[in-house]
Amino acid sequence: MPSPPVPAPPADLHVALIWPEIPWNTGNTARSCLAFGATLHLVEPLGFSLDAAAVRRAGLDYWEHVRPVVHRDLEAFLAALPALGAPWLLTAEGATPLTVAPIAPPAVLLLGAESEGLPRPLRERFADRCVRIPQARGPVRSLNQSSAAAIALAEFRRRHPLP
Repeated sequence: MPSPPVPAPPADLHVALIWPEIPWNTGNTARSCLAFGATLHLVEPLGFSLDAAAVRRAGLDYWEHVRPVVHRDLEAFLAALPALGAPWLLTAEGATPLTVAPIAPPAVLLLGAESEGLPRPLRERFADRCVRIPQARGPVRSLNQSSAAAIALAEFRRRHPLP
């Protein structure tokens, strides 16, 4: 029996993965986007094929419901950004904690490649919108990309619940 159709997510929340490299992180982020009612955007180049079994496996049986918007490059994504919402860049270098940042709908949460994070020119361009997830001091420099996405999605929905 086929799965029932999944309604399109509301237009108030987007997650953009800039140059993602690891398929299971993308699959897990896609699953979180479905759970929190967000649209997933992927900015090429991708470090994997969207047909890869690892992406589908990480998204479990939800992958068929994910309708990622794929942007051919960063410039194409940035051209589309104003119509999506205010950008909020998740980076360990962010001066403002995610928990106090004035994130309001419509919003776009940007996360960078697993090995390098968000590109410096992007962080500089949106310096006032760079936020960090509070974490204990210690040896951990940053969180896993999909974990950071899930935390940010949950914080947004805590403040702005779905109807």
